[in-house]
Amino acid sequence: MIGGGTLPSRRAILTAAGAFLAAGFPLRAAPPAPRLAAIDWAMLETAVALGHMPVAAAELVRFRADVITPAIPADVTDLGLRGAPNFELLQLVRPDLILSSPYYTRYEDRLRQIAPVLSLPFFTPGEPPLAKVLSALTMMADAIGDPDAGTRAVAATQDRLDRLALRLAPFRDRPVALVNIGDARHMRAFGFDSLFGSTLERLGLRNAWSGNTAFSFLAPVPIERLAQMPEARLVNIGTLPPAAERALGRSILWRALPPVAQGRTHLLPATNAFGAVPAALRFADHLARAFEAGPRAIA
Repeated sequence: MIGGGTLPSRRAILTAAGAFLAAGFPLRAAPPAPRLAAIDWAMLETAVALGHMPVAAAELVRFRADVITPAIPADVTDLGLRGAPNFELLQLVRPDLILSSPYYTRYEDRLRQIAPVLSLPFFTPGEPPLAKVLSALTMMADAIGDPDAGTRAVAATQDRLDRLALRLAPFRDRPVALVNIGDARHMRAFGFDSLFGSTLERLGLRNAWSGNTAFSFLAPVPIERLAQMPEARLVNIGTLPPAAERALGRSILWRALPPVAQGRTHLLPATNAFGAVPAALRFADHLARAFEAGPRAIA
């Protein structure tokens, strides 16, 4: 019984379907899901967040090792390096849409010879990427003909970020320094224009690093810059290189830094700094867990 009525019998359903066909209205199956192929990892993450797993993606061995989540099934075809995808294999998987980004503009003409291309920008120096990451859900969902998936994914992401922000509310008393230490003297620093920095702001926390993101190890930030953030909670994202851990353990400078000397350091698992919604949520979730668990020595 549903709503006081009786469930129709199988014969009644078949009879109704026959009448529908007789009236000239053919029964239509739902259109098949589009076959997606991802060259860019942020676009791959966006497709997965929408519930549309691509049939092929680039550099999956490294993605599974470095990014870890979201999980990519073994039957997804690996297209080789992102910077040098296998175009012959890409053509063989017969994609309906290729997911790319401005990082791969030099390949776009060749990609378009195989299938239409959706290229979305995520990371622009000086601009917070989280809003673009969220907009990508809607734009990709529209492009693949499943706008409801975009609506659901955006709502679910915002709801989860709201809940994580509530958990992190007790930690708004101090700014947060988000870094990735490369060696005993240098680090990367994540500013407001990084995925981590813009997610941090969405969670209601302050970033101790006021400049733009300094991500490249070609121009690293001296580790003594942490002395300019004496009130911060120091968060290292990713595994500390063994040589750096040993050297920091012997460093007088490191032990004298206020966040280190006063036990305000935390370690987070590696997360894709150039990812999309899954990476932002992974970072936010691990940050909440780390703060709730209490400080952990970096070295």
